Order: sequence, then C-alpha cells, then structure tokens
Amino acid sequence: MNRYFLLAASVSLAGMLAACSSPHEMTTRDGQTIVTSDRPDVDDDKDFITYERDGNETRINKSEVRDIREID
Repeated sequence: MNRYFLLAASVSLAGMLAACSSPHEMTTRDGQTIVTSDRPDVDDDKDFITYERDGNETRINKSEVRDIREID
C-alpha cells in the first residue's frame, strides 16, 4: 500500500513542478526580446532581474526591462 501512495505522491509532485515552470518573455527598453525557460527572479533590493539562459544564471538591470510576460 505504501508503494502506491509514494508513486501517486511522486507523480503529483512532478506534475506540480512541471506546471510551475513556464516560459517567460522579457522585453528590454531597446526592443530586444529575451525568452527564459521559467519565471525570472526580480530582486527589488538590488534592482536586478536574474534568469537562466543556456544553463547559466544571467542578471540584467531592472531599469533596462520594459515588460515580463508569461508565454502561452
């Protein structure tokens, strides 16, 4: 019985994590479009937006970004 419960919990958790990871698109002030694999992290204290690009963590100044939106 425990195996079935663990299997169901694992499948549910994997589904929830997959749903949380949705691509986003950032538009910069100069018109450049940056597509990220998940939601960028906005750090209000340091005025930076951090996102992952090609497996590396990248930062951009918050004042350079005009818009962040989720891609359908």
